[in-house]
Amino acid sequence: MAMPTNELNFENAVDYHYDKFPPSQIDYARLLSQLVGATAAIARYDQMLKSMHNSEILLAPLRSQEAVISSRMEGTVSTMDEILKYEADFGEDGKESTTTRSEVIETFLYQKALTSAQSAIESGQPLSPFLIKAAHQRLLSFGRGAAKTPGQYKTEQNYLADKTKRNILFVPIKPALLQDGMDKLFKYIEESDHPALLKAAISHVEFEALHPFKDGNGRIGRMLITLLLWRSGVISAPHFYISGYFEEHKNLYVDTMRAVSEKDDWTSWCILFLKAVEAQAIRNLAIAENVQALYEKMKQEFSKALASKWSVNALDFVFTNPVFRNNRFTHHGEIPPASAARFTRVLLELNLLRTLEEPSGRRSALYAFEPLLELVRV
Repeated sequence: MAMPTNELNFENAVDYHYDKFPPSQIDYARLLSQLVGATAAIARYDQMLKSMHNSEILLAPLRSQEAVISSRMEGTVSTMDEILKYEADFGEDGKESTTTRSEVIETFLYQKALTSAQSAIESGQPLSPFLIKAAHQRLLSFGRGAAKTPGQYKTEQNYLADKTKRNILFVPIKPALLQDGMDKLFKYIEESDHPALLKAAISHVEFEALHPFKDGNGRIGRMLITLLLWRSGVISAPHFYISGYFEEHKNLYVDTMRAVSEKDDWTSWCILFLKAVEAQAIRNLAIAENVQALYEKMKQEFSKALASKWSVNALDFVFTNPVFRNNRFTHHGEIPPASAARFTRVLLELNLLRTLEEPSGRRSALYAFEPLLELVRV
């Protein structure tokens, strides 16, 4: 946020911690037990990831869930059902729409920015400022964010304010010193010998303190956590999302990050981050187990009901696209159109699909795979 400084109240503002990154001292005695707990919890979650036959299909709804929650933390309120309907109507890349709320488009773009960053790393690109700028470009590629210099660092001082937008809570690094700050951050990511979870904690709070973009910093900063944990090997697939815990403890989250700059208290921040990792790993594991169990149950039901060699293809489709237009299902290529049309009728009769919109003119019917949505809806 950039505003005329004469309209802002800086009485309680905290300034960026110049010349204090990377931290010179972490109190390991204070955080050791929490580090052990977080490490064990995320290891259990990763074992679940490794056991899944296709975590990209089964956990695709978790990415939508993260997009909704992380965006909600920035005041962008939408629902999973809205995001999935928008994707059903406009495809994987989305587009401008006068019939869709801007909040829905922004949340959809968060999900696509994360996906594109993951794909870039899988193709061999390093986790770098270039990759982060590309993710930001995607995040603000259209909709309201397109006017906020997507993919470019800030050139004016920005601030973090309270809900009134007048009382400044934090003043990030000055634009003139930003490039040096980003260089130090990525040098730390590449060269520090801190344990991976601590490196993710410190990198996240430093990114938020730098606040390098005009808009979208919180979302990109939380995205960075997933990418760091995956790239470091803490998780074997890029499916660990932490925004749920931070949203539930938002005031503590913000205050503890401010204390890093105000009091040079990196240790308290690391403890909070590790608590978040442990709690979210337990929660994510439970969701993943439920999704896996649902998949195995539905595999049997689809096989029996559809009596076709393409029953698993149909199941994978509805897990990846729990809200979809029927024409997309019947023409997506992996199932003959006549078989797909029959599958739809059978699944509707068995109440495994729910009709959200009846067909109208050239517009195909809209269906929901409700058993999966009930597990992941937020």
